[in-house]
Amino acid sequence: MERKKTKNNDICPVSGKCGGCQLQNMTYDRQLAFKQAKVVKLFAKYCHVTDIVGMDSPYHYRNKVSAAFGTTRGGQIISGVYQSGTHRIVKTDICLLEDETADAIIVTIRRLLKEFKLTAYNEHTGRGFLRHVLVRRGFQTGEVMVVLVTATPVFPGKNHFLEALLTRHPEITTIVQNINDRFTPMIFGEKQKVLFGSGSIEDILCGKRFRISPKSFYQINPVQTEKLYAEAIRLAGLTGEETVIDAYCGIGTIGIAASSLAKTVIGTEVNPDAVRDAVLNAEINGIRNIRFYTQDAGDFMTAVAEEGEKVDVVFTDPPRAGCSMAFLKSLVTLSPHKIVYISCDPETQARDVRFLTQNGYRVKECHPFDMFPHTRHIENIILMEK
Repeated sequence: MERKKTKNNDICPVSGKCGGCQLQNMTYDRQLAFKQAKVVKLFAKYCHVTDIVGMDSPYHYRNKVSAAFGTTRGGQIISGVYQSGTHRIVKTDICLLEDETADAIIVTIRRLLKEFKLTAYNEHTGRGFLRHVLVRRGFQTGEVMVVLVTATPVFPGKNHFLEALLTRHPEITTIVQNINDRFTPMIFGEKQKVLFGSGSIEDILCGKRFRISPKSFYQINPVQTEKLYAEAIRLAGLTGEETVIDAYCGIGTIGIAASSLAKTVIGTEVNPDAVRDAVLNAEINGIRNIRFYTQDAGDFMTAVAEEGEKVDVVFTDPPRAGCSMAFLKSLVTLSPHKIVYISCDPETQARDVRFLTQNGYRVKECHPFDMFPHTRHIENIILMEK
């Protein structure tokens, strides 16, 4: 399929204000070439870099959409994204990257606020009701979660509001109220309550079913995620005899997808909500050879290394900041035969790879993926062996 060559700034009404699509001025083929060159610059000294895996249709791929709510000086309620590097809300009705169903639901909620005389939160005064709305949609299942992040647990006219929202959007399968009453840039607060449905949604990825709760991490581009995980598992070369660690495991996606090819899988994740989902996901899929721990990946790996346990393969998919030094040192001590390092920031990945190559590992393969079209971000897989 020929990829679209339309420039985003020809069709995006807020392209000059938002700053989210840093590569909007390039055709998609040019974006791929730009990202390929960046990965080649970082890793060509180690091995051949394969061609970046792009998308046939690089639009509306984000299945998780978050919108901030605020009020203009004229008193108009607006919703949208923060302008890059600021807390200034850019009013957005439709985004070329975001799921169209999610965008439509957010616009409806904004209109319902006015209809029900509810206010948007003002982060300067600390007053107001609605701070953010998060919408997640299962790519395969079509299930839709709406999270209303409010500054107070009191929800005036709640039942009528929910009835109106569900009447306009019957595709919504669950609604959760998260209460964030603190002065903080964090979206979520600690407390939440289910207003409709089960409080979670499910999706299917790599042939496995996954439960996703409001605070759990789940890759935002399911089309590319399936390709990414399939390649990562192929690189691991599992034969059914290996003990595998899935570090930074989230809701267990990689470990669960790889479990049928391994002897034992161990997942570690610091987010307790994600670990609860991971345990349930293993049960949903009838998987018996996987277990999960709620612990920082570096601390967990250090403990495993000190106990002298043998591990054959480690999957690591850390945050953008990369792996901690404690994690890297414990990885060297643990000495798995293979490391499959998935990264959303090749620069921090290159820093970590440099350390590992100085401590007994060599880079065997490098495979970049375009998980975030029209942005500067790149997902990259590095296979390392002893």
